[in-house]
Amino acid sequence: MLAKTYYETIHVPMQSHFPTDKIKINYGGRVFNEQEISNLVDSALDFWLTAGKYAQAFEHKFAQFLGVKYCSLVNSGSSANLLAFMTLTSSKLGERKINRGDEIITVAASFPTTVSPIIQYGAIPIFVDITLPTYNIDCSMLEKAISPKTKAVMLAHTMGNPFDIEKVKAFCEKYNLWLIEDNCDSLGAKYFYKGKWHYTGTFGDIATSSFYPPHHITMGEGGAVYTNNPELAKIINSLRDWGRDCWCPSGKDNTCGKRFKWRLGELPYGYDHKYIYSHFGYNLKATDMQAAIGLAQLDKLPYFIEKRNRNWKLLRDGLKDMEDIFILPEATENSQPSWFGFLLTVRDGKRFLRDKIVQYLEKHGIQTRMLFAGNIIKHPCFDEMRKTGQGYRVAGDLKWTDKTMKDTFWVGVYPGITEEMIDYMVKKIKESVKNKK
Repeated sequence: MLAKTYYETIHVPMQSHFPTDKIKINYGGRVFNEQEISNLVDSALDFWLTAGKYAQAFEHKFAQFLGVKYCSLVNSGSSANLLAFMTLTSSKLGERKINRGDEIITVAASFPTTVSPIIQYGAIPIFVDITLPTYNIDCSMLEKAISPKTKAVMLAHTMGNPFDIEKVKAFCEKYNLWLIEDNCDSLGAKYFYKGKWHYTGTFGDIATSSFYPPHHITMGEGGAVYTNNPELAKIINSLRDWGRDCWCPSGKDNTCGKRFKWRLGELPYGYDHKYIYSHFGYNLKATDMQAAIGLAQLDKLPYFIEKRNRNWKLLRDGLKDMEDIFILPEATENSQPSWFGFLLTVRDGKRFLRDKIVQYLEKHGIQTRMLFAGNIIKHPCFDEMRKTGQGYRVAGDLKWTDKTMKDTFWVGVYPGITEEMIDYMVKKIKESVKNKK
């Protein structure tokens, strides 16, 4: 009751009302009520601190929502991508194990942490171009990217818009490749496959989500890795929890019933199974306090998805007469996106510069963002790799990737944006290309 009173007394008056004398429309942000605060207080009063009852409840409920068998909560979406990729390097996978020097097909128009685990491990990213107006992988380039060293495809569904899952899955099945779905920006998106609608994140061998504040749901920092494969799920949890062989949850002992009866590696018989390590792992667990917030957010997820898509459509309808100036985004065929933002790309041959439009919008209180890295291989982190000519390969050219790097930006559609704000955004976007200054 006190948490509810606090929310109504402190947070409700702080929530922005539009219009104001100081207009600020963020690209994303937290949308919450007293339930998140109540859950957080409850978990704090328990003072369990690490993963516990709330984490287990979240994993179960999140997996149930998507329709997957196994979900592992982690401390961020970036950790989720790291964990997903490193799972496929486990020696337990035999000949399908990804080794250093093996190749992974991906795109350069991405967030860095879709690519970073590949490079950090010592595998080779093979970059292919995207297509507009979906901003997803150009599937016609997949065959040009394949080689005898290819072991996996690791791709994000761009801005809540699914990539062409049917073509990508068929390609992976043809060549026996792993598929990792980076679902961090697309929670709740659907794709029609083999006569049924399925959520993105359920098509690959492993998928990931992020719960950073601008994403579809938040727990502040947080992420998840999920799969339908029991062997992969066991490896995921081992790597997440220091690399241990034991699968007991935090605070539990002897789940297997033979804690002091194992003989693994060169250890003596009976060595404590809780301290036997089958992988070189990490500690990537989330806290119960984070999970408590996420559990309340999950109840709001259907509304969040609906509101994001409604805001996206209002922007699309409001800017439909600007198609001579901008390439407007479109959903992938056979998909129902769960939009993360609204992408705009200035067409070739126009006198309008992306950067000038962005500056105008920012000046008038509308927050903008680029399409993440634009072209990741153009960034300083790739300087040394470019000098040596080692560490990555480009299949074909990156024409449209470079186009998005130079001419693309996006504005928000998150649930905290009202219709009045959408009208204002449309007005200012139109003004930005009419303003001679």
